[in-house]
Amino acid sequence: MIRYSDIDPRIKAFIFELDDVLFAEKEYLYQVYYLFAGFLEYTELLDAKVMVNLMVQTHEQEGAGFVFDTLKDRFKLDEKYRFNFEHLHTAAQLPLKILLYPSMLTLLQDIVVDRKQIFLVTNGNPQQQLNKIKHTDWQGLEQYLTCYFANEIAPKPEPDMVHLLLNKHQLQRRDTLMIGITDTDKLCAEACGVDYIGL
Repeated sequence: MIRYSDIDPRIKAFIFELDDVLFAEKEYLYQVYYLFAGFLEYTELLDAKVMVNLMVQTHEQEGAGFVFDTLKDRFKLDEKYRFNFEHLHTAAQLPLKILLYPSMLTLLQDIVVDRKQIFLVTNGNPQQQLNKIKHTDWQGLEQYLTCYFANEIAPKPEPDMVHLLLNKHQLQRRDTLMIGITDTDKLCAEACGVDYIGL
């Protein structure tokens, strides 16, 4: 767990990834699965609960990339439903807000109180990542966040988006800290020459 008091006080700006750093990505995906199962229950008269259980199990055992194909094979779904599944990932209206990890909420609040800058630099489909941001319970912190979607230029670990951020906000590399959880983020920080803390 990262405590603000443990971070070099000379740091002026913090760069975060979203998924599994600020919140659990599965909190978003499992609600998408729930909505998709509800849609199929209505259109194909299938059991939504059974479908949700299968999708969650597949996600946990094989990964998100296998979820639709597993469901399609099990229930003999038409390929046309792939569009609906993928569309929900980018445009779903979630029934529940995504909750920040308590430790990260505290960290973000401490950064704001100390009047430092907070940036989100996130990989992945920009529409999907924006939808996650919209459905997150930021507890008032959203006004202090500046978000960049790396895929609009080049996904991390390519350093392009972080370089753009540093230039645009006139930040020195030594004044900036990246916080992530993957080798992708670590490699990006190294390529940018900024300090990095891994979770």
